[in-house]
Amino acid sequence: MDTTLQDPLVGQVLDGRYRIDARIAVGGMATVYRAVDTRLDRVLALKVMHPALAADGSFVERFIREAKSVARLSHPNVVGVYDQGTDGGYVYLAMEYVAGCTLRDVLRERGALQPRAALDILEPVLAALGAAHRAGFVHRDMKPENVLIGDDGRVKVADFGLVRAVDTVTSTTGAVLGTVSYFAPEQIEHGTADPRVDVYACGVVLYEMLTGGKPHSGDSPAQVLYQHLNEDVPPPSAAVPGLPYALDELVASATARTPEVRPHDAVALLASLREARAGLTDEQLDAVPPGARGDGHDGRDISGDRTSVIPRGLSVARPLPVNDDADEAVLNRTSRLESPPPAAPRRTGGGRRGMFAVIAAVLLALGLGAGVWYINSGQFTKVPPLLTKTEAQARERLADAGLEVNGVKRQYSDTVTRGTVISSDPTAGARIRHNDGVTLTISLGPETVQVPDLQGLPLAQAKSELKDAGLEPGMVTRAFSEEIDRGSVISTEPSAGIVRRAGSAVALTVSKGRPVDVPDVTGESIEDATADLEDEGLKVKIASAQVNSEFDAGLVARQSPAADRQVAEGDTITLTISKGPVMVEVPDVVGDSVDEARQKLEDAGFQVREDRGLFGLFGDTVKSQSVEGGDEAPKGSTITIKIG
Repeated sequence: MDTTLQDPLVGQVLDGRYRIDARIAVGGMATVYRAVDTRLDRVLALKVMHPALAADGSFVERFIREAKSVARLSHPNVVGVYDQGTDGGYVYLAMEYVAGCTLRDVLRERGALQPRAALDILEPVLAALGAAHRAGFVHRDMKPENVLIGDDGRVKVADFGLVRAVDTVTSTTGAVLGTVSYFAPEQIEHGTADPRVDVYACGVVLYEMLTGGKPHSGDSPAQVLYQHLNEDVPPPSAAVPGLPYALDELVASATARTPEVRPHDAVALLASLREARAGLTDEQLDAVPPGARGDGHDGRDISGDRTSVIPRGLSVARPLPVNDDADEAVLNRTSRLESPPPAAPRRTGGGRRGMFAVIAAVLLALGLGAGVWYINSGQFTKVPPLLTKTEAQARERLADAGLEVNGVKRQYSDTVTRGTVISSDPTAGARIRHNDGVTLTISLGPETVQVPDLQGLPLAQAKSELKDAGLEPGMVTRAFSEEIDRGSVISTEPSAGIVRRAGSAVALTVSKGRPVDVPDVTGESIEDATADLEDEGLKVKIASAQVNSEFDAGLVARQSPAADRQVAEGDTITLTISKGPVMVEVPDVVGDSVDEARQKLEDAGFQVREDRGLFGLFGDTVKSQSVEGGDEAPKGSTITIKIG
């Protein structure tokens, strides 16, 4: 079934220019359509923000600002931005249309790629990101869906600036926006984003191209985020034996959990990629990954591929290290592929005479070791991982570990399923004594509220009631209304009674008052003009400056807004008063030909009327004029010439 038939925008023309022909894809923040620019007659891609996001005025403002900035980023491997605008409730971005497919489509079809193909794709991606990084942009949502491969083989990066446009942390929820499978640890913990988060995501994409699967997967976003924080990305050769060590090192460098260890931007990673590639043979570059489709990764954890909002309050705990020095060594290691030195061979004693002494020493050591073990470790246990488990499953796991449930707290969560564990205290991996207790925090699911009925309320009061209800005031538009007083709410979007997540934005339509057609009061006295306008419910303001006009001094020369314009009841009309007409000397045209007389009078600023009478039908000479030459007349007035 063609789902585009159900899309209300397909077949519509946005902004009187862009005709939408088909839906291409739906993402977490926008829908992408194939469209035609009817003005320039070219095919393009039109990205239209979801109405729920477009209702947030601050979101739209940042989107427009960043879209304009990214449009100035010109690079052959970046999808070009042509235009940005709004049409009613729709906010759109007009972009270059790339006929082809995404890297995600390629991975779903082929699984793992040959190293040569993977590097051929990653090189132009890094070139595009490098240009962006040097221009001061951070992509923040690099993933296979945003890598476009044209039918002509060109590789382009899409979605530059959109994630940057909403910032890393939103103003209303303090949430991190991105795709969990490609999040860098610092994005999760601190909400920070510099070029190294793009480097990390490119390392994950390279791993996925080489192996056909993601390095981290789970049943929920929280599980994936936990792994990003606490587990290194494994070397690709662990999943695809035979891959060169240089590719393992490249992935390890790009996905180091400590940002300082990574290349500082995409340009630096591109240099490392070219250096690694130069050291590979043709056989290594063209090796076909064995069994890449059979590892169970393909098609799993699809939820991690879409841009998501992850609350900063989500607990994704790091396990506490047993040995602080050992943990510090891991953090400071420059390569996770280093192997620990082999253990020194054990020395054994010989001879019967030393046997009993050795046995005694061993027994003493065992006794002392058991005592030390019990004091340091034996009386302790670790809190097991409990994230996303149901309350019953969490209690069972704790009981198996010899721990009790101290208490249960419940709180709302936008990302953790209702009835499952958000966090534990102590956190997973913490060492506590046997039979000690653990406090569980269980999700109540997303907090939802009903949109209140705000119709007829003044705007300030309506905004206050939205905040009291747990919602945020969104975009404010104004419209005429016969029933609702000026400055009060006509309607909301979503409408009253609709259930929405707490913190969602609600768009408001506010009354401009009753529509009024402005009457024409030019040429009237100030008193008459004021009375006519006030009778229509309008206010009057007299301009300080006066002008010359065709009207006598003291009458209304002009008005703003002009006559027949529609304004709201209570709006102000500005009146400019006439100083009277400009007096101009009339040229003497008696005896001139008709054409000469007309030219002289019009050049002086007069209108001309010919009077030929009964005997002037065939004449061509002016016999007299209505105002004698040398006298003054108002500029623009009509002078009659008699032809004889």
